[in-house]
Amino acid sequence: MTASFTLSAFGDEIASELDEQLTVLNELNVPNIDFRGAWGTNIKDLTDEQVQRAKSELDAHGIHVACLGSPVGKSPIEDPIERELATLERLAEIGSAFDCTRVRIFSFYPPNREDNSTFDQYVEESIERLGKLSGLAAREGLTLVLENEKEVTGDVLARCEKLLKGVNSPNLRFAWDSANFVQCGEQNVVDRGWPMVRDYVSYVHIKDAKLADGSVVVSGAGDGQIPELMQNLIADDYQGILALEPHLLVAGHSGGFTGADLMGKAVQALRDVMAQTGAQEVDSHH
Repeated sequence: MTASFTLSAFGDEIASELDEQLTVLNELNVPNIDFRGAWGTNIKDLTDEQVQRAKSELDAHGIHVACLGSPVGKSPIEDPIERELATLERLAEIGSAFDCTRVRIFSFYPPNREDNSTFDQYVEESIERLGKLSGLAAREGLTLVLENEKEVTGDVLARCEKLLKGVNSPNLRFAWDSANFVQCGEQNVVDRGWPMVRDYVSYVHIKDAKLADGSVVVSGAGDGQIPELMQNLIADDYQGILALEPHLLVAGHSGGFTGADLMGKAVQALRDVMAQTGAQEVDSHH
C-alpha cells in the first residue's frame, strides 16, 4: 500500500455560512471538511434541525465530514470531566448524522497556563481524563484525535508522547500540528518529533509557523518542516487526511480565520509541497 493523501479544510476559516464554506471547497477541489462550526455556532451546539440542514447542504455539494472540530478538552483541567463526556456524547450523535466517527480533542488547560514549566505535574491527571473520554469513544465507535496545542497539557513533544503512551487506547490517536509545536518553541519539530509520536498519528493538520515570532504562514514558508513531514508520512505509508487549518488572518483562542482567498493560497502551497515531495493526492468525492 503506498501513501495517499486526501485534503480537508476547516470550513469555518472560510466563512460563517456553511453553504459558502462548501462552495469554496468545491472550487478548490477539496472533497472533505473539518466541521468546527457553521452560522456562528460551534459544532457541539448545533440543534438537531441545524444538523439536518447541514447534512442536506453537505450532500448537495458532495462534501464529506472528515472530522468534527470539537472543543472538547479546551477546558480547565479542574472542571468536572462529566461536562466533557456529555459534550462528547452529543458529538457522537452529530457525527452519526454526518457519517463521521472522528472527533478532534485537546488535553486540558492547567491552572497557570501562561507558564508551561508547571505542566508536567498535570500529565497524570490529563491521562486519566483522556482515558475516560477514550472509554466513551470506544463505546460509541469514535476515534478521538488529540491535537497538540499551546497552553494545554499536551503542548510540547515530550508531553504529547507521555499522554498518548499513558492512555494507550486505540480510540485515542494523534492529530499532528506542526505550527502549534513551533509556536511552543519546538525546533526541528519533525526530525525530533516524528520518532516520538509516529505510531499514534492518524490525522494531520496542515499549518506552518515561524520560530522567530510564532507568526502563521503557508505550508513550507515556516519552521514546521512540512516537506519533511510529507516525506515521513510517505515513508510510513500514511493513508488519510491532510486537514488545512491555516489561521492566516486570525489565529484565535477557539479557532482561526483565513477567508476564501487565503484558503486558496493555503491549498495551493500545500499542493506545491506535495508535488515537491511526490505525495499522491486522491480525490475522495463520495
